[in-house]
Amino acid sequence: MLLYVTAGTNNLKRAIEFYDPVLTTLGYARRVTRHDEAGYAEPGDTRCRYWVVYPYDKQEATVGNGSMTALVAGSRAAVDAFHAAAMLYGGSDEGPPGLRPFHENFYAAFVRDPDGNKLAAVCETPEPSVTP
Repeated sequence: MLLYVTAGTNNLKRAIEFYDPVLTTLGYARRVTRHDEAGYAEPGDTRCRYWVVYPYDKQEATVGNGSMTALVAGSRAAVDAFHAAAMLYGGSDEGPPGLRPFHENFYAAFVRDPDGNKLAAVCETPEPSVTP
């Protein structure tokens, strides 16, 4: 349904220093870097789906109350790594990795980037069963 998502920034260099390692935990890589934006894509995707940009209207970037981008994580370990990387690279905690009440396999972590944009990494795959 979604073509792409943008997050505003007031400091693109700082945003790249955050997003490069954080999005790598979910399999995304920076594919485009321009003076006013950076674009991220999954392997094999022909276009960037997540963009960090200076606002087009040249005004200060602000966050939306109630706005959040949730990204698919391939495993619970990826959710854990996403959260750890976000904390290491200047993000703030909005909810550590763990199961949430939305359904029995909704494992997520919530963070804010250095500009205050809220992000989530979510794995909805059941935890593999352990055989004794």
